[in-house]
Amino acid sequence: MNLTNRTAVVTGAAKGIGYATAQALLGSGLNVVLADLNAADLHTACETLGFERTLGVVCDVSKGDQVAELARQAIEWSGPIAVWVNNAGLARHRWIPDYTEDEIDLMLAVNLKGTILGSQAALKAMLPHKHGHIINVISTASLRGIPSETVYCAAKWGVRGFTQGLAEEAAAHRIRVTAILPGGVDTAFWDNASQREAPKQLFLKPEHIANGIVSCIEMDDFCVPRELVLRSLDDSDFSVKPA
Repeated sequence: MNLTNRTAVVTGAAKGIGYATAQALLGSGLNVVLADLNAADLHTACETLGFERTLGVVCDVSKGDQVAELARQAIEWSGPIAVWVNNAGLARHRWIPDYTEDEIDLMLAVNLKGTILGSQAALKAMLPHKHGHIINVISTASLRGIPSETVYCAAKWGVRGFTQGLAEEAAAHRIRVTAILPGGVDTAFWDNASQREAPKQLFLKPEHIANGIVSCIEMDDFCVPRELVLRSLDDSDFSVKPA
């Protein structure tokens, strides 16, 4: 895809993977709309990246009217949306008996419903042009159950199933859909994860995920990278040591 002067939307973009992705997309020539719930962090991110080719929009991705307004502002600011990255997500690290109902609702609303609403807005914006690329940042938590991450896993398994269906529907309209499944990434996601030690020295950096996303987008439009799993070489489910 030729990205120069086209429009991209990235949710959860004030920090971490979202910020790194916005930065990488700018480097590929796109104008980037950064969406986040934290207005102060969002302003700082846009200021750091430069206001000339960025627009910050405060958005709660679990609210359909706000996501629709995000799409509207993106198009008004820079034209048709070519890339939409659903990255916003959060976790509450708990043993199963310790989750509150509000925490469960929040995680499902942001991680699952938020991705569905973002994909819906992106698809509506791209359908008239029969062109575009939707990226859903999921997790390797959508591949296996993880202790103290059970509700997060449930949400991400749902996102992965939704993304597979989305890819089939979108392909009929020449719109590409890719699922990005990062393993451990050194971000604020792990703050207050006291149930188990997070071996951050083995984790990827946000820039690794951003580079993977850009690589998928830059592929020839005829090629659809449906699913990309990204893990560090030392991030393993098994304690296998070299002979």
